Amino acid sequence: MENIFEHICSFEPQQNDIQGEVTWKSPSNIALIKYWGKYGQQLPRNASLSMTLTEAYTQTSITYAYTKNQAQRVFLFEGQESKSFAKRIWRFIDSLERFYPFLQQLDLKIESSNSFPHSAGIASSASAMSALALCLVDMERSLFNRLKNEESFFKKASYIARLGSGSASRSIFKGFSIWGENMKVNRATDNRFAIGFNEDIHPFYKGLKDAILIVDEGEKQVSSSLGHSLMDCHPFVENRLVQANDHLIDLARVLKTGKKDSFIKIVEAEATSLHALMMSSEPWFILMKPATITILEKVRTYRDATKKFICFTLDAGPNVHLLYHSSDEKEIMEFIDAELKPLCSQEKILYDGMGKGPQKIK
Repeated sequence: MENIFEHICSFEPQQNDIQGEVTWKSPSNIALIKYWGKYGQQLPRNASLSMTLTEAYTQTSITYAYTKNQAQRVFLFEGQESKSFAKRIWRFIDSLERFYPFLQQLDLKIESSNSFPHSAGIASSASAMSALALCLVDMERSLFNRLKNEESFFKKASYIARLGSGSASRSIFKGFSIWGENMKVNRATDNRFAIGFNEDIHPFYKGLKDAILIVDEGEKQVSSSLGHSLMDCHPFVENRLVQANDHLIDLARVLKTGKKDSFIKIVEAEATSLHALMMSSEPWFILMKPATITILEKVRTYRDATKKFICFTLDAGPNVHLLYHSSDEKEIMEFIDAELKPLCSQEKILYDGMGKGPQKIK
């Protein structure tokens, strides 16, 4: 296979007719096995496993042209200038100079938009950075005649996306994906990029739906960087690493066998463990709201009463991802409307499900 880490050179002066445009749409994802804590350059302390979504995505375009002068840069988010977003984007672009020095020779206009509200409790950095990475790697492919092999292309895109946001490495792949090292799970042996995990998946899990219950629309109380750094000196870090790796092994097996009770047990344990880690860190944070806890209790009560396949997961915030199967959608929607919607901010719920991965827009 092609060496995806091969050094890319700058343009030669005679290559002054370089110009083009590339556009990719990339989805967000929800981690079922959480990674919490990093080391080195965006490397995870433990492996994670996620489900890629469909409706929650970022679409990003890069228009570029060679220049002999000081490169001009423009970034627009949903048609408007955004200094805070632009600062992060250009910092990321500059950090890639050792991989892509040619970017410094191009006028760049980057335009990005989300299909969901920025504060909707969805991992916007995952979709944003994966869409941007796909555009950059596509430029590498077309300008330097590389990465023609699909596996090499997406592996490189996952690698570049990871440098911008760890969870973005998983959004490169459809269905389920794994990021991080776990020697007991097939192929999960390199934490520099994620891999797709969709071979021999039980048909039941291909019909998963995700209702995202917006409990609080405010910005996150704790940044991802701060949250991950709290694991550096956490008193329970070693136990957490053991738990996460055991859960990954067990969930990988469950996704192939279709054992529903085990899926629920593992996924909910991962969600509550994540929040327990934050509540027991120094400083500590409680990110769940009273309505979050009420929703979790109602989900468990409904499941016990109906025996339906339904469970929750949480990111580092108060909003709830409600996972269920498409075959139960009518009954679950009735439950959501009657019991859960009144607990959401302005009764806001985003409906999503298992995704097919990124798409190039032509």
